[in-house]
Amino acid sequence: MFSNHRKMMLTLISGTIGLAAVAASAAPGHSGGHGHGDKKGAYDGHAAALGEPGDPKANARVINVNMTDEMRFSPATVMVSRGETVKFVIKNSGQLKHEMTLGTMDELVEHAKVMEKNPEMEHDDPNAVTVDPGKTKTILWKFTKAGTFDYGCLVPGHMQGGMKGKIIVR
Repeated sequence: MFSNHRKMMLTLISGTIGLAAVAASAAPGHSGGHGHGDKKGAYDGHAAALGEPGDPKANARVINVNMTDEMRFSPATVMVSRGETVKFVIKNSGQLKHEMTLGTMDELVEHAKVMEKNPEMEHDDPNAVTVDPGKTKTILWKFTKAGTFDYGCLVPGHMQGGMKGKIIVR
C-alpha cells in the first residue's frame, strides 16, 4: 500500500514523464532531455539534476549537517567534486521536526507548495529525510552533474524562514 506522499509523487512523476515524452518528440535530435535519460538505466528520479542515489558500497565522504530551530543548516554551503559520493549525516539539534531535501531551487519551491497542503507528509525518497528532534539520519548521494544546487527544509514555513543551503559541484 502506498502512502499519500508516495501516491502524490508517483502522480507528479507520471505527469513529468508524459511532458518529457511530448517535449522529446517535439524536439528532434534532442534525446532524453537534459541528460536524465540519455543512457540506458540513467537515474531520472528526484533530484536527478544533481546526480543519483549513492552506492552504499562506494567510498563516500562524510559531511555532517546540523539543523536548528533557528531555521538554519550548518554548514550553509557544501563544496563537492563532480562524481563524488557524499554521505550527509544530518542531525536535528532542535525541538521541532526538520527535513533536508536535495534538489534545484525550482524543485524545492514546488515541493514546498505541496508540503503546505500536506504538512504531515514525511519523505521516503533518496534525496530527502525527515528528522525528528534529537535524531540523526543520512542521505547518500553521488553528484554526477556540475553546477550550483540547493537543499532545504520543506516543513511549512522553514525554508521561507531561511532554512536552506547551497551545494557547489565542481
